[in-house]
Order: sequence, then structure tokens, then C-alpha cells
Amino acid sequence: MKILVSDPLSDVGIDIFKNSPDIEVDVKTDLTPTELEEIIGVYHGLSIRSKTKVTEELLSKAKNLKVVGRAGIGLDNVDIPAATKAGVAVMNTPFGNAITTAEHTIAMILSLSRNIPRATATMKDGKWEKKNLKGHEIYQKTLGLVGIGNIGSLVAERAMGMKMKVIGFDPYQSPESIEKMGIRPVNFDEILAESDYISIHTPKTAETTNLFNKETLYKMKKGAMLINCARGGIVNEDDLHEALESNHLGGGALDVFVTEPPGKICLMDLDNFICTSHLGASTYEAQDNVARDVANQIVEYLGTGKAENIVNQ
Repeated sequence: MKILVSDPLSDVGIDIFKNSPDIEVDVKTDLTPTELEEIIGVYHGLSIRSKTKVTEELLSKAKNLKVVGRAGIGLDNVDIPAATKAGVAVMNTPFGNAITTAEHTIAMILSLSRNIPRATATMKDGKWEKKNLKGHEIYQKTLGLVGIGNIGSLVAERAMGMKMKVIGFDPYQSPESIEKMGIRPVNFDEILAESDYISIHTPKTAETTNLFNKETLYKMKKGAMLINCARGGIVNEDDLHEALESNHLGGGALDVFVTEPPGKICLMDLDNFICTSHLGASTYEAQDNVARDVANQIVEYLGTGKAENIVNQ
């Protein structure tokens, strides 16, 4: 069986492929879409991250492909209905980078609250802006979670450890299951109105695209802060700029963008906006974890026809 690794993958995963009987692996991470289409026909497994786009056209040329494995959580770069139609299993690794992303979310909340990026930048410019950088405690503040899956639940645990009050909205979980996590279940309008901080932990779907737009952003509590370490496009960036520039919102933090890299967008001119370059899952530990998971799952599927975390079977 031949496996193609088309996006960067930790050596932990590559070694699993190399050491698996009857598996031949090729690592080609700089292919153009056209180049990928030209060679995909000989492969039985495809390991990807977020760069490779698994489209209907690519799948039509993948005559031997049995499985696509995503080293990470998000699958918005995979045409899942087309893969299902083609008989190709699609899997992700929802646990390997969950802790890392939850920790990054907490880092964003604290960085916003205490003006850490501005303090660093002004000191490096030789300035002492102490009087202008007064921040906020997060103690006893209300954190609203939109999405309470693997990552959202881990953010809740860490926030509660810092004595934040946590409320949550997740239409795919029962109020009872949310309450068992120590989170008070609320509806979407309630989370907008009550939260001092809102953190997004949902996939990007037709339902969640532009979920945070001019209407919903202005329903948020005045001075509240919005954090998105999930997927670009769930927050309308132009509408967020307006809500921050008008000081309706106290702060915004994005790790993900509609276009990546986003270039110099207008949000970056605002002092109450901070950003990182899609670093939510970028730790050495997380990259080893997801590489190990995806390699083991692909090898298992090619050997037995079964594996964990298949999303279309």
C-alpha cells in the first residue's frame, strides 16, 4: 500500500509509516494542486494538514485512494460528500492538539486582558506606557463558550481553575451533559448578552460562517472581548473591526483568518486587537501527537478497513 504525505508531518508519524509492514510512504509537501492531481492515482492513503485541498476533482483522479487522514481537527479543506461518494474514508485526530489549542485560548484571554502585546511592543520602542496600559482581572468574569467539544471543555476546565464563571452554548450537546462539566448552559442570545469574554470552538460550516457579524457583535455586552482560535470565517473581520474601532467591544483576538496569511488587514491597526499566525496547534507536543494519531489510524484502516475518528462512515 502506498501513502502520500502531502503536508508537513512530524517525524513521529513518518517513522510509523516507514516501520509498518507492506506500507510504502512518499513525502512530497511542496506539490501544486496540478502536480498532486497528476500523481494521486497511485496512492491508497493520503496524509494532510490544512494546506492540501481534497476536492471533488482531485478525488476523481484518485482511483486507488481508500483513506484521507487529517493530522488535526478541521476538515473544511476536504470535500467530505465527494469523498463519501467516491468510497474514500475521511478521518481526523480530534484529541492530539486539543490541550495545546485550549492553552493558546487562555493565553489570548490573558494577553488581551493585560495588554501584554502592546506592553512588549512599546517597551521595545523604548517607552514606559504603564499608565496607558491598565488591564482587567479575569477573576469572577464570565466566559462564554460557543462550542463545548474537546477543546471547549478543556478551556472551561482551565478558566474555572482561574475562578472564571463559565457559560456555554452548544446545540449538539444536552443541557445535562453541559452541566456535568460545571458549565451553565444558555442559548446563543444569552451568551452574547452575558459574557465578558466569548471564545469560539466550533467547526466552520454553512451554519457557523459569519456567525459573528455586525448584528451579533453588537448584541455582545459593551466592553466584552472576543477570541477565535477555531476557524477563520466564523467571525466577519470587517464587522469585528467596526465593533472594536467604535469601542463597543473591549478587545478582539484572532488566531485564524478568512485568508491565511491575511496580509496587513485593517484590524491590525487597532490597539485593542491582537493576533497570532494560526498557532493554536503549533507546539512540538501537539504536532507529535497528531502525527502519531493520523499515521496509526491510516495504517490501521489500510490493514483492517476500520479505524477511529472516521467522520463519513
